[in-house]
Amino acid sequence: MMINADNSRLLYSVLLSCIALLPCQQVRAANDEPNVVIILVDDMGYGDPGCYNAESKIPTPHIDSIARDGIKFTDAHAPGPLCHLSRYGLLTGRYPFRAKVGAWRDGPTITDQQVTLPAFLKAAGYDTAMVGKWHLGFAENGYDKAMLGGPVHRGFDSFFGIPASTDIPPYFYIRGDRAVAAPSNRIEANNSDGWSPIQGAFWRAGGIAPDLTLKGVLPRFTNEAVDVIAAHGKKDKADRAPLMLYLAYPAPHTPWLPSPEFVGKSGADMYGDFMMMVDHNIGQVLHAIDESGLSDDTLLVFTSDNGPTWYDKDVKRFGHDSSGGLRGMKADAWEAGHRMPFVVRWPGRVQAGSTSDRLISFVDIYATLAAILKQPLPATAAPDSFDFHDALLQKPSADTVARRVLPLQSGTGMMTIRSGDWKLIQGLGSGGFSQPRKIQPQPGGPIGQLFNLKTDLAEKQNVYAESPAVVAELSAVLEQVKTAIGHRLMK
Repeated sequence: MMINADNSRLLYSVLLSCIALLPCQQVRAANDEPNVVIILVDDMGYGDPGCYNAESKIPTPHIDSIARDGIKFTDAHAPGPLCHLSRYGLLTGRYPFRAKVGAWRDGPTITDQQVTLPAFLKAAGYDTAMVGKWHLGFAENGYDKAMLGGPVHRGFDSFFGIPASTDIPPYFYIRGDRAVAAPSNRIEANNSDGWSPIQGAFWRAGGIAPDLTLKGVLPRFTNEAVDVIAAHGKKDKADRAPLMLYLAYPAPHTPWLPSPEFVGKSGADMYGDFMMMVDHNIGQVLHAIDESGLSDDTLLVFTSDNGPTWYDKDVKRFGHDSSGGLRGMKADAWEAGHRMPFVVRWPGRVQAGSTSDRLISFVDIYATLAAILKQPLPATAAPDSFDFHDALLQKPSADTVARRVLPLQSGTGMMTIRSGDWKLIQGLGSGGFSQPRKIQPQPGGPIGQLFNLKTDLAEKQNVYAESPAVVAELSAVLEQVKTAIGHRLMK
């Protein structure tokens, strides 16, 4: 059978129907099936928001308000330290090193056999919408034809967004599975003086649609998200399904393009100014949730997909540590590459102003929402996802199996594993953007890195050579997880 847009969505609908046949709890309190809003920003560091760094040079009042009204996780991690890795893990509940995530350039990364988070929620009765940056690939066959394998073919009822980042051409908007306008114009490459080649107002040359300006993408996505929220709020409360909205901002990823009212307002130059603009747009979304009367019934998650593009020289120049004392930056195996701000607000259920040091990953959102909804996970869904709803609600649960181990892969493929206070990196160097990226072992010297994060969160003291038993144990566990069908499914 030839796969086109209609039968591609039909096949996925059949898959959702099979999921919907799973047993479910028929009677629930309304607040047990909340609206779910996930706001994912792009390339924001652990030390950028004030709620994580009292010395931040970037005012973030709206992000801080989510932490004030909810719970702040201090040991939350992206599934990988790059954009597409994180998005894959979040939507599938599966570690990105199990997939060919680089395939997004040529086709869909998520297969049509995978039950995504939005597909799971849709089968549980949710309306599902996505706005923003996809970065998980499409099957394209011309801009006048349907783009298969994207959000509306992977569980979302609606989508408005862009294929990838706002520095990766071609630049064009997509609604549903169709290009709004073809990238028929051309934009030349751009860089900013005084910054590295991948910082500042950086973008690559390529095609661009006549209805898109790079500086207009962020506010356009905010307007689209506000429209989704407002339309949902206008539905009859007795009849409307709960809403799942995934808002994936492509900022403060490059290009840093703050609008005039934010220029010069932060203490971190154009990056900080752009981050202030991101926070302002988040405030508009929070206001829309309030205005639509949805706040009390909405579980709101805010986080970032990976660490910042912010070098040591930037810290010295501006006195702003985007990594918040952690080592490294985007793409790195070191903590700043993947330890993320992660705050959750759910009025009446999550204690305002609370904090948790539970080890969690974005892949765990899937199983956590399933537990909150009291819905069983399909057998093949979210194989690496662990439920942390007990930490979220600060209510111990005998049924919850907490995450004890976290495996990750760096931007260059260097594997790492965290277990308790210990963190093993199977290689030397950052494994990402920080220099040196890779160091060749010296004769008789360590071939990897081992840190005790309880005493050395900054990862300055490599105790690999002094702790061979720990290295051996963590290496064995990592191999077991890598070869298993799913981490959660391991016996």
